[in-house]
Amino acid sequence: MSEHSAPQKHLRFFGIGKILPFIKPFKKVILIMALWGLVTSAIDVAYTRLQKYSVDHFVTGGKLDTLALFILVYMAAIALSSLSTYISCTRAMTVEVSVNRDLRKAAFSHLQTLSFSYFNQNSVGYIHARVLSDTSRIGSLASWSLMDSVWHLSYLVFAAAMMLAINWRLALLVLAILPLVVLLFSFFQKRLVKANREIREINSNITSNFNEGITGAKTIKTLAIEQSMEDRFVAETGLMKKRSVQAARLRGLFAATMSFASSAALAIVLWKHDLIATSEVGTFSMFMTYAQGLMEPIRWLIDAISDLITTQVNIERFTNLLAVKSDVVDSPEVIEKYGDSFYPKKENWEPLRGDIAFEDVTFRYPDGEEEVLSHFSLKIPQGSNIAIVGETGAGKSTLVNLVCRFYEPTQGRVLIDGRDAKERSQLWLHSHIGYVLQNPHLFSGTVRENLLYGNPNATEDQIRRAISLVSADEVIARLEKGLDTDVGEGGDLLSTGEKQLISFARAILADPAILVLDEATASVDTITEQKIQAAIDTVIKGRTSIVIAHRLSTVRHADCILAVRDGKIVEKGTHRELIAQKGYYYDMYTRQYEDEEAAKILGTGQEG
Repeated sequence: MSEHSAPQKHLRFFGIGKILPFIKPFKKVILIMALWGLVTSAIDVAYTRLQKYSVDHFVTGGKLDTLALFILVYMAAIALSSLSTYISCTRAMTVEVSVNRDLRKAAFSHLQTLSFSYFNQNSVGYIHARVLSDTSRIGSLASWSLMDSVWHLSYLVFAAAMMLAINWRLALLVLAILPLVVLLFSFFQKRLVKANREIREINSNITSNFNEGITGAKTIKTLAIEQSMEDRFVAETGLMKKRSVQAARLRGLFAATMSFASSAALAIVLWKHDLIATSEVGTFSMFMTYAQGLMEPIRWLIDAISDLITTQVNIERFTNLLAVKSDVVDSPEVIEKYGDSFYPKKENWEPLRGDIAFEDVTFRYPDGEEEVLSHFSLKIPQGSNIAIVGETGAGKSTLVNLVCRFYEPTQGRVLIDGRDAKERSQLWLHSHIGYVLQNPHLFSGTVRENLLYGNPNATEDQIRRAISLVSADEVIARLEKGLDTDVGEGGDLLSTGEKQLISFARAILADPAILVLDEATASVDTITEQKIQAAIDTVIKGRTSIVIAHRLSTVRHADCILAVRDGKIVEKGTHRELIAQKGYYYDMYTRQYEDEEAAKILGTGQEG
């Protein structure tokens, strides 16, 4: 085994090796922190040595000839100790906040690269715990825990050296407890790791439930399920309490055993006081102080080992997040030419016309076994208007997910402008797609700031034109501060219709070659729907558009309609062709038409 293999093995054992890349940039700051920590511990050991001198020289010796110099040295030691503590603590703070920043930046950036499947399989609370809670523990380990380890371990070394230099036989007896510490650690380590791993997982579930309780507050109240949500939360916190108590008992047993071992050092000094000459009162006092002083570092070792074991779980969870691979990735050759999501090479980007083709595409979702598409082929020429219809939950978004490269085909190819979509970067494609969701999302900030997400370089005239194009100018005029009105978190200060119109304007501001409307009128009132529909008829001209629609009356003029049922395309053609077939689309259309007519009659009757 090489001389470097043992340290590397221990680093891997605790998981620290996995986070070294985040710590290495601050090695100079850490070195300064450690050096001044050594100074602090050396002075703390020196205090006891000065105590021996004062007892032997001033008390038992009855001499005061060096008292002035002693006071001066003692005051200098206090000043130097204060300075070293200040410097080491400020450096520890710098390391903590810097490492936390880099860890969270890495986690957040990595999350931006992951495909939809990861977010479908993991809750917001689960991810939130990884990005904030776990990184906080790791940052503390790299700073305060490291600084404390330097001080306490160096204190043990310096104190041991001082005792060995004064009376090596008694020193060896006192230090005999250290092998016991190693044995105890080996016994408790695995048990504490398992306990703390369970606690962290339960904590993630609690965070997730807490997040749902806040984000779903309106739904909870309308369903009157406050008691059910509370019972669920209480059950999780009760389990957390149970596991935490079990871990605390295990840790307490560890602490009690270690404290007993450290207290034995003091007993050894009292038992073997005959190894010290009766005239060496200062030496006896020094050994008593060191024996008691060893208890604090050993107590720290108990907490440090437990914290290290706990943080090992945090490191595992954080590094597991960074190790998650996206289902959709750009090849190294594509990244070399087009760049990635954070460092795009726009000078190499070709314009996108909007020709789309599915070439013998077979697809199943990553967590599914059944094929959603099987050897599906379809050509969508530039400027075409494609409609995808079907009942709720039929799987209408599958084709859009493939066009946008949110998922990759299991077999076959999706062509954009005649080339496999994989041959160009995801960001290149996404930058040419405008997407309007059924449930629009606005970011915290003003209306203007949200619109500029569509085109950061948009002029005031371009903003006003996009607003007018989707008939959102009336909405803006009603807002207290117009474009500078704050929309609240997720746009909650606006109505669904207002958010939809702003979301639509944002998509148009990007001037996309491909426009995707995912049931854009399903959640709005009739008047807003008419405004959006009028805007759609205007903005889709000259663009390739894919409209996912629940209301079939809005897609009658589409160039091609795809009818989806149970996740599969069962019919395709124009409105006239599908009506003539009298199949699935015909049944849906006639049923909706009858319902709409009945609603009109009932509405007229009520008005009369």
